[in-house]
Amino acid sequence: MSEQACVYMMASGRNGTLYLGSTGNLAKRAWEHRNGVVSGFTKKYGCKALVWYEVLGSWEAARQRELQMKEWKRSWKVREIEGLNPDWEDLYDRIAQP
Repeated sequence: MSEQACVYMMASGRNGTLYLGSTGNLAKRAWEHRNGVVSGFTKKYGCKALVWYEVLGSWEAARQRELQMKEWKRSWKVREIEGLNPDWEDLYDRIAQP
């Protein structure tokens, strides 16, 4: 999972603050959010749980999907999360390399 283009959402908790982003290395980026390595939105609002992600074929496709989803209503994003992850579990352990 380390070098695939992905769109992802981090959350502060169930139905909490959401962060939407895209990356070429989901495990690394999620680790950075979880550990507050980079100052910004996720650190400020405590978005540490990887609650949703989608793997796409290219960086361009991931970036387009991110921009598209940033226009969505919150309820649509919550529906995406709950379709993949109804219990809002932190998915980081599923994608992290041992």
